[in-house]
Amino acid sequence: MTATAPMRVAAIQTVTGITLDDNLARADALIAEAARGGAELVLLPEYFCMMGRHETDKVAIREQDGDGPVQSFLADAARRHRVWLVGGTLPMWCNDDARVYNTSLAFDPHGRRVARYDKIHLFGFTKGTESYDESRTILAGKTPVAFDAPCGRVAMSVCYDLRFPELYRGLAGKNDVSLILMPAAFTYTTGQAHWEILLRARAIENQCYVLAAAQGGKHENGRRTWGHSMLVDPWGELMGVLPEGEGIVSGTVDPTRLAEVRQNLPALRHRVL
Repeated sequence: MTATAPMRVAAIQTVTGITLDDNLARADALIAEAARGGAELVLLPEYFCMMGRHETDKVAIREQDGDGPVQSFLADAARRHRVWLVGGTLPMWCNDDARVYNTSLAFDPHGRRVARYDKIHLFGFTKGTESYDESRTILAGKTPVAFDAPCGRVAMSVCYDLRFPELYRGLAGKNDVSLILMPAAFTYTTGQAHWEILLRARAIENQCYVLAAAQGGKHENGRRTWGHSMLVDPWGELMGVLPEGEGIVSGTVDPTRLAEVRQNLPALRHRVL
């Protein structure tokens, strides 16, 4: 699908807590604020619905595909606010009682689900007393996903996927992607080191916009996330950044800008491998 008109997009940054209802209420308020500001596509961060005290807490609220309070919330919010809404991630049922899929769902302005992406790459990191292993509670997805929106082809991804450029290159090469979505909960340590560099690299090498919605602050469960939600243009320029705390970053995906960058430097057409 080729973009025919500019589209206003927004990334929502949260500092998600441990209570599902409170988190959904805050998300709804921020979606409403983004919509009032003219956003037509809104992206929520990874784990927007809950960041529990324990990694296993997500298993307790996992939902069956097509049924559950978080999915109902997303569909209803998209319809009420008349936006394309991508729900960062929520825990979805898998055939393993101890794990979930970490799933990103996209809804159109009528509240119809248009895409589901299960996070493929699972984060693992150890440095001193800081240690993470998502594979203990998450089952990896297998299939890259993109969907069509008024701004063009939109590629879905989640957090640790950002470190694997082959995912995006495959999507961009096949589908002429206009926008990459990156909901995340980057740790403070890894975010400070690599977050902006990686986002700008993905935009530059795929000559498309990148919209990144992050968790950003000190959470009830004691975890600290990096934040710095941002929108990056196809030349790698930052169009807006929110360093920390709750809020919104917005901007426009402009097909004229996309065409200009790709015409001036036709790197995607120059691929030989």
